[in-house]
Amino acid sequence: MAGERSNIISPTGFAALRAEYDALLGDERPKLVEVISWAAGNGDRSENGDYIYGRKRLREIDRRLSFLARRMKAARVVDPAEQPDKSRIWFGATAELADDDDARRTVTLVGDDEAEAGDGRIGWNSPLARALRGAAVGDVRVVQLPSGQKQWEVMAVGYP
Repeated sequence: MAGERSNIISPTGFAALRAEYDALLGDERPKLVEVISWAAGNGDRSENGDYIYGRKRLREIDRRLSFLARRMKAARVVDPAEQPDKSRIWFGATAELADDDDARRTVTLVGDDEAEAGDGRIGWNSPLARALRGAAVGDVRVVQLPSGQKQWEVMAVGYP
């Protein structure tokens, strides 16, 4: 995998990838193959909706399985509770931030596969996470956003 970055991920995030992979490979894909085999035996495949849809869905599942396999192979599992310097923002840290207008925001740095911005979980390689890496309470970091630059001050840092 030339050029692909290491996929830093928490133990929980890795377990979620593994669970999705196992469910697709062990449950959904075999059932779909069975439906396709049954539909293929029903004659004309050109107008057979079960067959056509089944083949399309099988390709989608195979693409997803391939993607998950690559992500798991590149994964580097890091337990946030074992970070040596808990006074600074590193992988797994939860940080409370304040902008110039004193609007507060709490974010947790997680693996890119675990990111969910609506829940405050931002990917390790996102612009905000890259800017916050290594920051301590009181540090001000500038983040380049599509709408322009924004400054965030670190108000608190915590780990699970």
